[in-house]
Amino acid sequence: MQPEKLYHIYNHANGAENLFREVENYRYFLRQWEKHIQPVAYSLAYCLMPNHFHFLIKIREQLELETTFGKFQTFQKLEYHLSKQFSNFFSSYTQAYNKKYGRKGSLFSPNFKKKEIASDEYISRVIAYIHLNPLHHRFTENLGQWPFCSYSAYTENKPTLLHLDYALEWFGGREALIEFHHNYLTRTSELEEGIR
Repeated sequence: MQPEKLYHIYNHANGAENLFREVENYRYFLRQWEKHIQPVAYSLAYCLMPNHFHFLIKIREQLELETTFGKFQTFQKLEYHLSKQFSNFFSSYTQAYNKKYGRKGSLFSPNFKKKEIASDEYISRVIAYIHLNPLHHRFTENLGQWPFCSYSAYTENKPTLLHLDYALEWFGGREALIEFHHNYLTRTSELEEGIR
């Protein structure tokens, strides 16, 4: 991962397990995300589902990272530090989850997925794809009703860990963001092929 680049981050639970069994699990996951990932990246969109999650992030500028963590002598050290923050995040959540439910071993599939956002069109599509995940998996029938998704933070001005200004400016405002989501919803099947 590199400073100022955007990434679609996602991962699944190991096997047929769930990452979240109750509401407090989702909340704890977001608190740990804020603790470990917010210092290195802006969160632009997210959706937490029972057995997987999606985030769109933008890595902070190198100067900002160095102000927080000190100077990085090489690019590899910066890469290592970014990877370590994610490793600490996954480890902290897994340890707490394992302790609470009396389980052992890894909770997440190894090597979380990260896909660099390489085109402008892809940014809009990934944000909509993330927000429409609960509909796609049939956990809700209405956009914005899944409580562990960032869509409502954009539409209702709710308190959030998100960097809302980036996406709102990208879409050209709240109404344009909402309109894009509704248009995307009507043609989801043809566009999803380009996300995976």
